[in-house]
Amino acid sequence: MYCAPKEEAVAQKRDYYDVLGVSRGASDEEVKKAYRKLAMKYHPDRNPGDKSAEDRFKEASEAYQILSDAERRAQYDRFGHAAFEQGGGFGGFEFSGAGFEDIFSDIFGDIFGGGRGRGRSRARRGEDLRYDLRIKFEEAVFGVEKVISVPRLARCDACSGKGTKDGSARTTCAACQGTGQLRFQQGFFTIAKTCGQCGGQGTIIKDPCRSCGGSGVMQKTQTLNIKIPPGVDAGSRLKLRGEGEAGHGGGHAGDLYVVIDVEEHPLFTRRGNDIVCEVPISFPQAALGAEVDVPTLDGKLKMKIPHGTQSGNVLRLRGKGAPDLRGGGRGDQLVQVVVETPRKLTARQRELLEEFARSSGEEVNPLAKGFFDKVKEMFG
Repeated sequence: MYCAPKEEAVAQKRDYYDVLGVSRGASDEEVKKAYRKLAMKYHPDRNPGDKSAEDRFKEASEAYQILSDAERRAQYDRFGHAAFEQGGGFGGFEFSGAGFEDIFSDIFGDIFGGGRGRGRSRARRGEDLRYDLRIKFEEAVFGVEKVISVPRLARCDACSGKGTKDGSARTTCAACQGTGQLRFQQGFFTIAKTCGQCGGQGTIIKDPCRSCGGSGVMQKTQTLNIKIPPGVDAGSRLKLRGEGEAGHGGGHAGDLYVVIDVEEHPLFTRRGNDIVCEVPISFPQAALGAEVDVPTLDGKLKMKIPHGTQSGNVLRLRGKGAPDLRGGGRGDQLVQVVVETPRKLTARQRELLEEFARSSGEEVNPLAKGFFDKVKEMFG
């Protein structure tokens, strides 16, 4: 059989950059993207019996192996195909290294149902849990300790989470020899699939624990003492690390998130770290000034009402609000004054108010009079 000289074979090889359709200054990501596109198009499994497509796939794979490796790419840029004469040709390269494993996993994972042939991690972290806790307004402001009961999957005590009877060791899977994957020859390269016998665990349980049925976990109700810090508000979330559901195969437990809900208070509302309270006063108190009792979360306080105070005015009691969760001290209490208008007057009270109005040069019903005057102007 006649064999062409090596120089002729090298000369006939296409430029790797032309094969992938990228420029010589292409980035690693551009090289990878170009190869992915060609590999998806010409892969033999998508073109069964097409020798031309198989050759194009091999050619693109060889080009990618060189150009995806910084050292090999530098050699190729300097010496061309001659840099790899000893290992050149479609049969002279290997599918190895992190770059090829990554791109095969990205491109062909859906075709082969497997990944990189390293096996599935046997340890799996437990699920996180959420617990909604409703507390009183004062408890949110000053903090409180609560006892809660949380239903969750916990590690089986009988087998210490191993899933085997009496906590004995698991047996190595005979089908995959403990690797968690089965390897097959697919065309010119080897692929791996998750072992169906052990589910990728690499081990099997011949004699499962009777308490948990081999799962290693059981449903339990856990009682926890939790400390609610001062200053929390509705929607605050406390994270209790490791208090979620148990992990599998030696994995860490998940976390528990306690979400705070705060009951409404009959007197106070919250505005950030400030506490708002409405305080009703009479018309004489507003006009003449007074000293009134004001409720706070620390007890009643005497507060001076300046004369001439209007309804809706806000007075401030410093340091009587809620503590800052980050340690910035307490907010203030905002006292919103509401001037009450008497609804029932005795004859004497009415007489005095009318006299007060006349002495002030005011009409008894100035708004009403002005309104009807405008109506008269409009309609005659």
